[in-house]
Amino acid sequence: MDRGFLAVDSGGSGLRVVVGTAERGPLARRASGEPVRTGDRGIDPEHFMMQLVPLVRALTDETGPMPLTAAVVGAAGLASLGDGLRAELPGALAREWGVDRVALAADAVTGYVGALGPRPGAVIAGGTGLIAIGTDLTCWRRADGWGHLLGDCGGGAWIGRAGLEAALRAHDGRQDGSARLLACAEEVFGPAAGLPGALYPRPDRPAVLASFAPRVAACADEDRVAAGILRAAARHMADSAAAVCPSGGEPHVAVTGGLFKLGDPLLGPLDEELAQRLPHARRVPAEGDPLDGSVRLAAELSTGSLTLPGDERMLSVTTRSGD
Repeated sequence: MDRGFLAVDSGGSGLRVVVGTAERGPLARRASGEPVRTGDRGIDPEHFMMQLVPLVRALTDETGPMPLTAAVVGAAGLASLGDGLRAELPGALAREWGVDRVALAADAVTGYVGALGPRPGAVIAGGTGLIAIGTDLTCWRRADGWGHLLGDCGGGAWIGRAGLEAALRAHDGRQDGSARLLACAEEVFGPAAGLPGALYPRPDRPAVLASFAPRVAACADEDRVAAGILRAAARHMADSAAAVCPSGGEPHVAVTGGLFKLGDPLLGPLDEELAQRLPHARRVPAEGDPLDGSVRLAAELSTGSLTLPGDERMLSVTTRSGD
């Protein structure tokens, strides 16, 4: 019987799970819409397993009996919130399915592997937040990803906040405001004077700010302020990519994540900024997403060890003793 693998992508919208084999590839996939909770120890391993177990049982009912010998879990926030997962998840997976090799990866790593595979380069992952990750195949480097209060420069929340700031400048009659963005903001949130009350108390404030980013992009063709915001976002992204991209050879650079659905108003300036900051790099389209990265790593782990560099916080492998 084929040695099966389990590949997981855990993020802000829930879990996505694939079961497959190295020989036959992905065989079945399921998803849940509930994100894994965080607590005093960071990402909650018990809640993670509560979400995962019914998904995997449904998958193995679909594929038929299969020994799951390797698992790769890509998780948002693993680098800073993953102590509980690192301590408890390998044992929980072994008890539940007999998994003897477990790789825990930051979602930036699985995003990288999904986009570029095992080659040197850099990936900009953009959604509500933003992080860049790069490798020369000997170590990992990351830049930004510090959250909407301290960083994530150029991400969706950053663009949305900058657009709303420009709207309020116009409302006040200050320089560099945008009447067009003010009209959009009032269409979405109501009268401009009520914006602080509408945003500051929200626990999902980063997502709410990011929800305004498409409005900024839609205005960019005819509004110099909106276009300037996207140009500044592109510059921040290129700065982060340059901080992590290998300096030698011809590394590949790709972007991944929902932010880039904003299209040409963002991608055009980004291509220009990357060409200026990283003239030696080759810009390529992403091959896949973070779940594809988890699948790639899991297929490799099920047949041996990983070829990409390990890292205590970003990509670590646990092997059960005696195997």
